[in-house]
Amino acid sequence: MASRRPARRLVLTAFCRAFSGRGCQLAPERGAERRDAASSRVSRFCPPRKSRHDWIGPPDKYSNLRPIHFYIPENESPLEQKLRELRQETQEWNQQFWADQNLTFHKEKEEFVRLRLKAKGLDLRTESGQKATLNAEEMADFYKEFLSKNFQKHMYYNRDWYKRNFAITFFMGKVALERIWNKLRPKQKTSS
Repeated sequence: MASRRPARRLVLTAFCRAFSGRGCQLAPERGAERRDAASSRVSRFCPPRKSRHDWIGPPDKYSNLRPIHFYIPENESPLEQKLRELRQETQEWNQQFWADQNLTFHKEKEEFVRLRLKAKGLDLRTESGQKATLNAEEMADFYKEFLSKNFQKHMYYNRDWYKRNFAITFFMGKVALERIWNKLRPKQKTSS
């Protein structure tokens, strides 16, 4: 038992150093080459100017995630700023991943349906003009294939998501301790 304690301390120390350094660099974004119009895709929702809280906007058209508009207090400490920036960066990374993933999913799904209908000798539209569809079993083949093909991508996403959330949680703890310390610390008297 005693030999495990130093190992834990080493891991905790390495973890703290990894996230407390300047810039707090995490794993690079996956699919950064597809960033083309990321900023133009995000919802244009804007909270009231005098708001003193974070606001959650309507779902984004492409990622289906709700963007958060972060409140920036006037007296934001450097640690609070670092936490906010990490949260913003994580949100942008998450929005971009799911926007790209959803775009890929819809393109591949349309192609799958088109090819299956063509193999059956059917058109993309029924005689009444409605879009032709496949049954649930045929679509299950697509979903299984899509998930298998994107397993590695999702694994990297989950790994990075956990890293980012641990970093955010770590900084939230540091900010909470800083706030407690500032409340408990004796106020310095100003002499005239």
